[in-house]
Amino acid sequence: HCLAVRAVCRRDIDRDRGHGYSWKITLLRNYWKSKVKQEWLSGKYSNIPSQHSLPEKSMYPMDVDTWGEILEAELER
Repeated sequence: HCLAVRAVCRRDIDRDRGHGYSWKITLLRNYWKSKVKQEWLSGKYSNIPSQHSLPEKSMYPMDVDTWGEILEAELER
């Protein structure tokens, strides 16, 4: 699970590990973020008609760099 999360959220995982968090805490801190980010990057929400169509778990606090990655992926579609 840790490697799958790191594949999506490398910057966050490396930062947490650099701050001395254990792998367990790092995974708990980043698991849902990686799931939501992967869904956005895969285009799951590319053609939604309105914000009301988004499932409850479609949002998660993410930094500006992460949203930039998502926007770049959308622009390439």
